[in-house]
Amino acid sequence: MTKTAAAPAKRVENKASNLESKPFSVFERMIAWRYLRARRRETFISVIAGFSFTGIMLGVATLIIVMAVMNGFRSELLTRILGINGHLIMQPIDQPLEDYADLIKRVDEIKGVSFAIPVVEGQALVQGNVGAGTGALVRGLREEDIDKLELVAENIRQGTLEGFDGSSSVAIGTRMAQNLGLTIGDSLKVISPDGDVTPFGVNPRVKSYEVAAIFEIGMSEYDASIVLMPLNEAQLFFNQEGRVQSLEIFVDNPDKVDELKAPVEEVAARQLLLTDWRQRNQTFFSALQVERNVMFMILTLIVLVAALNIISGLIMLVKDKGRDIAILRTMGATRGSVMRIFLMTGAAIGFTGTLAGVVLGVVITLNVESIRQFFSWLSGTTLFSPELYFLSQLPAKMDLGETLTVIIMALVLSFVATILPAWRAAKLDPVEALRYE
Repeated sequence: MTKTAAAPAKRVENKASNLESKPFSVFERMIAWRYLRARRRETFISVIAGFSFTGIMLGVATLIIVMAVMNGFRSELLTRILGINGHLIMQPIDQPLEDYADLIKRVDEIKGVSFAIPVVEGQALVQGNVGAGTGALVRGLREEDIDKLELVAENIRQGTLEGFDGSSSVAIGTRMAQNLGLTIGDSLKVISPDGDVTPFGVNPRVKSYEVAAIFEIGMSEYDASIVLMPLNEAQLFFNQEGRVQSLEIFVDNPDKVDELKAPVEEVAARQLLLTDWRQRNQTFFSALQVERNVMFMILTLIVLVAALNIISGLIMLVKDKGRDIAILRTMGATRGSVMRIFLMTGAAIGFTGTLAGVVLGVVITLNVESIRQFFSWLSGTTLFSPELYFLSQLPAKMDLGETLTVIIMALVLSFVATILPAWRAAKLDPVEALRYE
């Protein structure tokens, strides 16, 4: 052999020997990259890799979007429920709350309590200009207390609540106004089954009130069913003169409401029934959590199926590249070097698919309401009905911890999926692979 012919052979030998000393070397990365690029006769393998990439991308994006929507749904519902209802409800057991003004002062002095409001409420049938009427929850509140409820006070769409206490007027939600054909100045008829007692039985109590304000909380159930009435009018209407049915206490941190139960009972100095917002909405939020967990497990299967596609694609690639593997082995490449080449090939598909899925998921999450409106306009239907989903808009709230969990899970599944094909490539006998070549 001449010196000229021996030189390239020596360089190849040096490259092969370097494979053993430098894991994930430039040579290994070059081979892995070449295997990722499709050639004309490798179209089918390229399609398998493309499906794997697309599956991981869609799986990761779907997980991020669904988890963000579920988080946003829970967060928005929680904000609206706690924005109009007390975090801690105080109801008397032994006798009605007639000294509620003094009790409110004592409760307000408790550290961690924002404010407390007296409430008289009852079920009623309300009628407007159109329709047969609808059921409603009438809540008697003072004007100063409504001003403290920012969710209501800052979302008055029509009218005003000034002079609310000294009037025979009410405030209703936008959906109730729409359903009953009401606007500012119209009359709302309120009918209560608990009326005057006569020798012939109980007569329903009926009274008409002027609509002074229309609010929009953003939660369909509240906007369609709540009527706010001055406290003194509600006391007269529900036969609660001079007393209230409950005190609703709003605290600085709703998650620490348990810590305030003992101080509230102490200042009340009477028998009370104390219930917090979690007890009153336990079934609802538990159902949301179960649904969220089930959705996560189901959507994880998309990523798992995509990872299985990586296995099948790499196994076919190993069979197709059997001759190349045998040549590399005869040149001095170790089993570890061959295994690392195919590990990098599969990991590259998983990494790029995960990265593309994160980008796609974040972009859709940040524009999910605009996308919903576009498809609603395109199809001419309501894709997110407020009557079914309680909220008037599709919320989304990304959680960094959950997003990182999805990313790590996708990368781990992708990496694990490459181990078996890479191990099979490393175990390939070069003699057997070259026998029929």
